[in-house]
Amino acid sequence: MTLEQAKENLMTLQAKMSAYDHAMGLISYDGMTTAPKGTAANRGRTLAVLSEEQYKLSTGEQTVKLLEFLDSQKQELTEKEQRMVFLLLKEIRQMQKIPMEEYVAYQELLNEADDVWQNAKRNNDFASFEPLLEKIFETNRRFAGYCAPDKDPYDYWLNEYEDGLDRQTCDRFFDALRQRLVPLIKKVAEKPQVSDACLWGQAPENQQQALSLRLMQIMGLDPAHVGFSTTEHPFTTSLGSHFDERVTTHYQPDNFSSSMFSVIHENGHALYDTGSSDDLAYTVLDGGVSMGIHESQSRFYENLLGRSRAFTGFLFPQLQELFPYLKQFSAEDFYKAVNRVQPSLIRTEADEVTYCLHVMIRYELEKRVMAGELSVHDLPGEWKRLYQEYLGVDVPDDRQGVLQDSHWSGGSIGYFPAYALGSAYGVQFLQKMRESVDVDGCLAAGNFAPINDWNREHIWQYGSLYKPAEIMQKVLGEGLNPDAYLSYLENKCKEIYGV
Repeated sequence: MTLEQAKENLMTLQAKMSAYDHAMGLISYDGMTTAPKGTAANRGRTLAVLSEEQYKLSTGEQTVKLLEFLDSQKQELTEKEQRMVFLLLKEIRQMQKIPMEEYVAYQELLNEADDVWQNAKRNNDFASFEPLLEKIFETNRRFAGYCAPDKDPYDYWLNEYEDGLDRQTCDRFFDALRQRLVPLIKKVAEKPQVSDACLWGQAPENQQQALSLRLMQIMGLDPAHVGFSTTEHPFTTSLGSHFDERVTTHYQPDNFSSSMFSVIHENGHALYDTGSSDDLAYTVLDGGVSMGIHESQSRFYENLLGRSRAFTGFLFPQLQELFPYLKQFSAEDFYKAVNRVQPSLIRTEADEVTYCLHVMIRYELEKRVMAGELSVHDLPGEWKRLYQEYLGVDVPDDRQGVLQDSHWSGGSIGYFPAYALGSAYGVQFLQKMRESVDVDGCLAAGNFAPINDWNREHIWQYGSLYKPAEIMQKVLGEGLNPDAYLSYLENKCKEIYGV
């Protein structure tokens, strides 16, 4: 086999892998959106077959020989080809350590777990979900032991979601946030509180859907390649390539802002994915490099742009058309309402200042369960205790507590810290962007094109070509800087609350 033939085979291999991901992703997406409630077992059978074939393709002798040959010739490969081979070999060497029957069983478990979690949340019934969640945590511990026996299991999974991340880094980052956020929240609580009355009123679902579609248009998403649906917990996913992206949301009949900001958040994910260079399509480089960088984009659009005075001022007249009760309020009322600092129960609806405390709670719980220091059975009680300790709020039930997020049912152990990291990354990206883009002027005019162009040039186009730390260095010339994020939050609270 010549080097050129091997390169062609590399692209063919990735196209096949992408096809399996597409099929399995579409089945999972269907299950989380429009599939009839009694079809989980049917989907599970199909996923079992597909995941077994995917496993065989990924770990087969022919695939391994191809990648090892290319790796031995890496000096003759382009930068993109080297990265493809590295990522594929990394994934394959990990997958080879996991017995095929266990890999397949885990895919079936996750399919069942999502269906059970949705019912458990709806019925406030943690007990029905507990056995599956125990299996998910146990499987994650076991798989980490297979793949990295000399590494702490939780460190392994943190690194899988954000290359280079471990508990020590998380602890240091969260300690820095805690030292300044806790006293900031206390100071804000002592000030006259901002009213959020304008966020509550009659908001028919069809009007909220119209707003969702309008936001997608304003933000520059292509409806020919980005689909939209509803689900229990909003998410965004790519199906096969960046040419097929799906965004979801969840509507509340008396609070349009809940869906509004979830849509802006998910649109940020979709912009990142669809912004990959077309020559990366159907390869392992297609789409975002890490969950931290991914969340930097979603949180960037949701908060740094979406909650800005410039954008809320632009959007408010359109909101008044969609929701007539808003005509009694001003754009300034709306701006202050969506930036109100108020400890709350639900992470996805939390304000910017208290948000990271929600993430810290999940991080602490995951870390302890993975270490065997906390049982899954005791999660609900510990969740309630930490919410009282960190946020000073009482959790009335598991539906609004331990069952609120979909991440654990999807097996995403180690994902949550990415939300806090992404929030901090986003502030640093915005500071750099302002050097060459009139961000506020763009937002005031509802013109996202210059903003999107900057992100595409500096971040999106590269997909997974560079590691997170390399992206940060290329764009900023520095790594994570929590001080920039904390200063941003403090300045916003000073402007709104005078603290």
